[in-house]
Amino acid sequence: MMEITDIRIRLIQSEESKLKALATVTLDNCFVIHDIKIIDGNNGVFIAMPSRRQETGEYKDIVHPINTETRNKFSQEILQEYNKALTQVG
Repeated sequence: MMEITDIRIRLIQSEESKLKALATVTLDNCFVIHDIKIIDGNNGVFIAMPSRRQETGEYKDIVHPINTETRNKFSQEILQEYNKALTQVG
């Protein structure tokens, strides 16, 4: 499995927006995924992979994990870094 070698969090400073931050994830020091959204939803904070709006109006992920294990790993590690970023801001 590819290893997450870097996660960078960019906090969004907006009280009314559900979008709380954007994450950039580097895999194996050689592949980068930008604009992973960190969203405050009805059931708590979650990540949303980069997506593009289709002609039908629905959104389709541009990149995404293909199994639950990888999705959970991404989510856990990104949200852990998000929480660290929040504590650093104060």
